[in-house]
Amino acid sequence: MAEHDYIQETPAQRIRNWILSEMLRGAGYSAVVLIGIGLIIGVIYVIGTFLPEERLNTPPPMPFSAIEMVLPEGQA
Repeated sequence: MAEHDYIQETPAQRIRNWILSEMLRGAGYSAVVLIGIGLIIGVIYVIGTFLPEERLNTPPPMPFSAIEMVLPEGQA
């Protein structure tokens, strides 16, 4: 530690300030990650707007999702 304490902090204040700085740094990191994820989703959305409208009328990729269930007579 420094020989002269120019700020005149007690050890409890020094620890409190260190804890606050660590929490703020963690909040900054999480904000960067959250904004990065938002930017990636935004880029995917913008790319999707340039696709042709026929993409909305295509059949589903799973063939089993288009199968209709036939009920026996008397049930409905």
